[in-house]
Parts: sequence; C-alpha cells; structure tokens
Amino acid sequence: MLQLILFFWLNIFHPFYVSVTEVDHNQKTKTVQVSVRVFFDDFENALDKRYKTNINILKPKDRKQVDGLISDYIKSHLQIKADNKSLTLKYLGYQIEEDAAWCYFESEKIESIQKLDIQNNILFEQHDSQINMIHATVNGKRKSTKLDNPERSVAFSY
Repeated sequence: MLQLILFFWLNIFHPFYVSVTEVDHNQKTKTVQVSVRVFFDDFENALDKRYKTNINILKPKDRKQVDGLISDYIKSHLQIKADNKSLTLKYLGYQIEEDAAWCYFESEKIESIQKLDIQNNILFEQHDSQINMIHATVNGKRKSTKLDNPERSVAFSY
C-alpha cells in the first residue's frame, strides 16, 4: 500500500516525462518501421517552442502543417543507422491514443541488419528529466534500453 501511495504522490507532485520509440525490422517488407509515442501536451509545447507557432495536435486547423512539423521535429531528434548506413525515414502519419501521440515512420528497404545505432533526444530540450525508452526488434530478437537526458545514443548488435 505504501508503494502505491508513493507512486501516486510522485506522479502528482513530480511528473515524469517519457517517450517510447519502437524500431522493428519487418522481415516481409524488408523495411524498418518506427513508431514514436510521446505525451501530446509535451509534444505540442516542444513544437510550439521550436517552430514559434501554436499547434493543436488533437484538433489541427491544418493537418498538413501539423504533419510537416511533426515529421521535421522527429527526424531532427531521432537518427537511426543500420550497419553504419543512415536510414531515411518516411513519415506516415500520427494518431492519438489516450494522452499520447503515436508517430509512424518507415525506411527504405534493407535486406538484413547486424547492428543498429540509434540517437534519440526527443523532448530533451523540454525536460531535464526526460527519459526515452527504445525497443528494437531485428530477426525476432527484441532489445531495449532507457536513455536518460542527456544520454542520447545506443547501439544494438544482432
């Protein structure tokens, strides 16, 4: 019971800031599929600050503009290399799920992957206590890590 009370107390008086990035090498399409989950209110604040505009992700006035800003922001804060080759990520869109935005990307075709190098500093400029969780799956092997601001890079070998 004490742990539950402490959990709620910490969340009420000391909010935590977490994003989740899923990187998956799809065996059928031979592409790397990426999904990034961020709390939409923190994400809107980051977009507003970076692009000096007022963004509403839930009810965008101009969906194309919001898509463009989301794509640009994520691509500038998330870089992925497969076997030392930088992947070009194509933005596919986003959707809202509860209090978070899921943003989707896909790479060009890549036959196989032995090593992934990932740099992720999403929302680091917003919160000193930002944590970015990364889950990467290649050939059915899932590897995960946590990057605490300012730590921004990880390498996975398969």
